[in-house]
Amino acid sequence: MQIEHIKELITMLDQTSVHELELETSEFKLSLKKEAAPQLAAHHTPVAQAAPVAAPTPAAQAEQAVTPEAAPSNLRTITSPMVGTFYSRPAPDKDAYVQVGDRVEAGQVVCILEAMKLFNDVEAEISGEIVEMLVADGDLVEYGQALFSVK
Repeated sequence: MQIEHIKELITMLDQTSVHELELETSEFKLSLKKEAAPQLAAHHTPVAQAAPVAAPTPAAQAEQAVTPEAAPSNLRTITSPMVGTFYSRPAPDKDAYVQVGDRVEAGQVVCILEAMKLFNDVEAEISGEIVEMLVADGDLVEYGQALFSVK
């Protein structure tokens, strides 16, 4: 395994809710662990709430002022728990996990994210009706990026 791959694994681990990773081949064994407390708090706090709490700057206040105009107050979002490629369906020949108008329950799989050839289920954190898909199949998404608007 090349050092670039190890650095990429470390970066990916830091951006996910996974706290420990072990990889073993016939040539080597790699074990990565991270502290849970700081990442766990940031991961479970919705992005819209994290910005004002973490950095009440004029820029954050301006962003808050724009957000209510851009989205009705009854809409919430399902966000990306990691960096990866967004896919709305389990395979190209299968139906999408959810579509606009579908009702979702907390814990229901709504899409998958591919990161380093691994496919990760993304579960809804909230219940409600999908009113908008904010990304398209094949889009690269960032940690915390809004994927779906939910009413």
